[in-house]
Amino acid sequence: MKANVRAQLSVMMFLEFFIWGSWFVTMGIYLPNSLNASDPENALAYSTQSWGAIVAPFIIGLIADRYFNAERILGVLHLLGAILMYLLYSADDFSTFYPILLGYMVLYMSTLALVNSVAFNQMSDPAKEFSFVRVFGTIGWILAGMLISYFAWDSQMGISEGALRNTFLMASAASAALGLFSFTLPKTPPRVDRSQKVTISQILGLEALGLLKNRNFLVFFVASVLICIPLAFYYQQAGQFLGEVGVTNPAGKMTIGQFSEILFMLLLPYFFKRFGFKKTILVAMLAWGLRYALFAYGNAGELSALLLIGIALHGICYDFFFVSGQIYTNSKAGDTYKSAAQGLITLATYGIGMLIGFWCAGRISNMYLLAEGGHDWKTIWHYPAAFAILVLLLFAVLFKNEKIAYKS
Repeated sequence: MKANVRAQLSVMMFLEFFIWGSWFVTMGIYLPNSLNASDPENALAYSTQSWGAIVAPFIIGLIADRYFNAERILGVLHLLGAILMYLLYSADDFSTFYPILLGYMVLYMSTLALVNSVAFNQMSDPAKEFSFVRVFGTIGWILAGMLISYFAWDSQMGISEGALRNTFLMASAASAALGLFSFTLPKTPPRVDRSQKVTISQILGLEALGLLKNRNFLVFFVASVLICIPLAFYYQQAGQFLGEVGVTNPAGKMTIGQFSEILFMLLLPYFFKRFGFKKTILVAMLAWGLRYALFAYGNAGELSALLLIGIALHGICYDFFFVSGQIYTNSKAGDTYKSAAQGLITLATYGIGMLIGFWCAGRISNMYLLAEGGHDWKTIWHYPAAFAILVLLLFAVLFKNEKIAYKS
């Protein structure tokens, strides 16, 4: 891959995840404090990510594989997203905020599959090359969180004055920038000949579902759904949890997880080569269970060593599962239906699994409200910890060892 192409893909990844990191982590703090949202409403807002992921593979993945260049679709979606983000910045109540957010997430979750498609299309050895491009997405997420804390939008004063609203304005500007930049990206044309007869299966994008006939991919798909149930607790509850136990500027503190993401993203090719796909995934699942146990027993009122370690485990949790899963999916899909296959795994993870997880997190957190205010976090974190370990055991038993082609 040429240096200039690598630079373009790195900027694309940086902006893609800067946009998401600009508002997603702190939305759990913003909604109850600025729009008076309840725990179930907070869960409803976060579940828009999942509804977007469910719609995305059947619309955008199919279109990108057959009719339009992926980079052009990416540009249009981010320009539309910039408009919707500005409308979220302007929304004054949850009833106005929610439908706009739902529309935005249908667009944004579609772009996750598209950036992967654009990146993989330029790579001769994705297992080796992808992590060094994807790491810039993590850097973008980190910078977004640090800017939020630098401007003190997530401080007690910033929250009380409604300054967290500015996170949506920042995301709007970044989305507009990526929308324009996308039209300069390397061309990623459709891979399916439009002269071929179109069947009902093709219209619905069911070719990617054919991957589920492979036993190992089916096990991986089901495990992806299940492990994202406890993962949703982190995205939805972690910011609120850190704020309630007395951690200042939670957005900035949570970037510790993204710094570890960079480290483990760079280590991922080594783990792939040395330990194989199955062991890499199992380490990720173990890290998820351990993280929630550390949250449950961390000292309230301060950023204890246990909380620090729990946040730092995000690198292993995310990279070793999501990024390795994207590489595994790409290796199974072949050249023809890469976008549809990436959309399918997005459906399993950000879609079905997290939709269930956000619902569970909202209901469970609402069950453990304290009379004096706040939540019984020790009890809440036991739920995702136990479930992550259960998924680990199921995957360890059912997934057969499989080698993925790796060029050293």
